[in-house]
Amino acid sequence: MGTVIESFDDKARRAFDSIGQTEVYKGELLRHPVYTRVLHWAVALFFFLALFSGFGIYLPWLFRWFTPIFGGGPLSRELHPWFGVGFVFFFGLQMLNWIKPMAWTKADSNWMRGLKKIVGGKEKMDPLDTGFFNAGQKLMFWEIVTGCAVYLITGIVLWIGAATFGRIAVAISYVLHDISAIVMLGGIFIHIYLSTIGEPGTFHAMTRGAVSEAWAWTFHPAWYKEVTGRDPRADCEAAAKRNEQLRAP
Repeated sequence: MGTVIESFDDKARRAFDSIGQTEVYKGELLRHPVYTRVLHWAVALFFFLALFSGFGIYLPWLFRWFTPIFGGGPLSRELHPWFGVGFVFFFGLQMLNWIKPMAWTKADSNWMRGLKKIVGGKEKMDPLDTGFFNAGQKLMFWEIVTGCAVYLITGIVLWIGAATFGRIAVAISYVLHDISAIVMLGGIFIHIYLSTIGEPGTFHAMTRGAVSEAWAWTFHPAWYKEVTGRDPRADCEAAAKRNEQLRAP
């Protein structure tokens, strides 16, 4: 099964790389190829389309100004489940793309133990064994996987209706569908903050596909060492010394 997934993912990467392009300049590292970036933005697009159309349907007294964007209430109801299908489909492809590096390891448990220091800014670098994804990113990934499963199951029940599944199943599905949306929206807010203000330079990873070496050794030291063969802490300290010399009168 793993070989089939890897083969599919490899073919998809090559196909998209032949269409798009990723420029990696001096002092940068390739973070995400074209295929990964396309999936990421497709997931984001369909998530927000489903979210906004859903707000207009389930909370019209508060978000009725969303429905005209989608052509009115009736059309919003028709489009909403299809937006959900698009979200689940593209995230399913992204899950195949990331399933291997998202596996939990001892390094992730170590990262969680030092979370207070990381969030508080007491450490200049993440733990040295932090790889391509850290524990926080992995937790969010698996939260979305769980959310997609809930969306899919409850969405099918709501879409087909009480005539097939019964009123109790539909009522429960409404509650679970809404709770999953709220939880996932909270995760998205954290994701947006960390990818912009919280960890400057992260946004470039999903736009240009490349990140600075300084970003890599700061937030993902083990990945930096894997792709460069250099000691991340030594390079970080050397860069700090150079900056001090440049600031010296």
